[in-house]
Amino acid sequence: MSDTKASSKQMDMLNGSIGDKILYFAIPLAVTGILQQLFNAADIAVIGRFVGKNAMAAVGSNSPITALIINLFTGISIGANVVIARFIGQNHKEGVKMTVHTALLFAVLCGTVFAVICEVISRPILSLMSIPDNVFDMALLYFRVYIGGMPVILLYNFASAIFRSQGNTKTPLICLLISGIINVLFNLFFVLVLKMTVNGVALATVLSNLISSALLIFFLTREDSAIHFSFKDLRIDWRTLREMIRIGLPAGIQGMVFSFSNIIIQSSINKLGEDVMAASSAAFNLEIFAYYIINAFGQACTTFVGQNYGAGKSDRCLKATRLSLIQDLIFTAVLSVIILLTGKYFLMIFNDDPVIADIGMIRLKYIVGAEVINVVIEIVSGCMRGYGHSFVPALMCTAGICGVRIIWSCTAFKTYPSFDVLMTAYPLSWLVTAAALVISYFWMKKHALKNFFASVPEQDSIAP
Repeated sequence: MSDTKASSKQMDMLNGSIGDKILYFAIPLAVTGILQQLFNAADIAVIGRFVGKNAMAAVGSNSPITALIINLFTGISIGANVVIARFIGQNHKEGVKMTVHTALLFAVLCGTVFAVICEVISRPILSLMSIPDNVFDMALLYFRVYIGGMPVILLYNFASAIFRSQGNTKTPLICLLISGIINVLFNLFFVLVLKMTVNGVALATVLSNLISSALLIFFLTREDSAIHFSFKDLRIDWRTLREMIRIGLPAGIQGMVFSFSNIIIQSSINKLGEDVMAASSAAFNLEIFAYYIINAFGQACTTFVGQNYGAGKSDRCLKATRLSLIQDLIFTAVLSVIILLTGKYFLMIFNDDPVIADIGMIRLKYIVGAEVINVVIEIVSGCMRGYGHSFVPALMCTAGICGVRIIWSCTAFKTYPSFDVLMTAYPLSWLVTAAALVISYFWMKKHALKNFFASVPEQDSIAP
């Protein structure tokens, strides 16, 4: 693929089998997400055990708003992934080099700008979340410390996307494992030894992200493939950046839509009291495990489709999409059953109040029980991004996810203000969005990419 020696960790997505390579790509990526969430769960557990449930609620109430910001740039990092994957498929080494350095510099600059802006308007932002007065000050403290680490948080996401573009998901996993262990140790040190509260776990998160991003940059400087990084080559290539943003911004908006809809839901949750807030926060730290499985196969689909689309191999694009969907459904279904059967025991780890565990199981029942629908959303969105068509899935998710949840919160929940009724918004919004995306996919295949698929038999589709 290259005149230079290829990195031993670079995966050949353009030739040979696909199913085993999707697993080889997705499993480390899923483990990375799950480990990341375990380390985040350690934050909640330390706070819940050693500070109290109000502090636990304060950290949990921050999750939707921080996810909103991070998901925007994670989407743009997916744009970098797709652009690099295409260049790899085209054997365009200079294009890969430009994208790598543009993406990393963009991450640091935007992370710095957003950190400053969010610090200035942090109180008005959190005031929109209907956070109870006895929780608000701690929530604000956590947000201000956490958001200060935005440059290194985004740097980790973009550097990870660069490794994923050539099929290497193990290096980001190793870096996360090292920094995550350090994160847990920092949590205990700041809270138990220095007697810090939510600011302690936020600071631990920032420092661990600093370590993981520094490790990834170090490994990029050691790369002998086209993604090799050098500080002297850092610059913004505006044409490359525009293409990254064209593909990645809609993906980021799609992620933001998920987060924004969660903010709407979280605001309603906050009205139900501290117990529901704490239970929902704990349940989120379990349900997200299933999402990381779903997301890993979605990103695998994006990368495989992106490389093969760049190489003009339409049959492999379809096969990668189909196999990603099948594997994702199987893994998600198995994990969902495990979470539902063991969820109550794990919820007790966060807080030993049985009331909180019971409330948390309500959330798991509605969300984890319907995650297989979310698989369709993620895979279809992922393959469409791989083809460079990110706007349509973003639009569908805005209308389907955000629209349905806002309407549900303002109608059904307002009429019947219970946790069960509120949680129904999740499976309902997923069902509407999945149906719309499948229709959009077949339209795109038949019209927008008609020439690309001209040589593929009509029966090939995303369906098993």
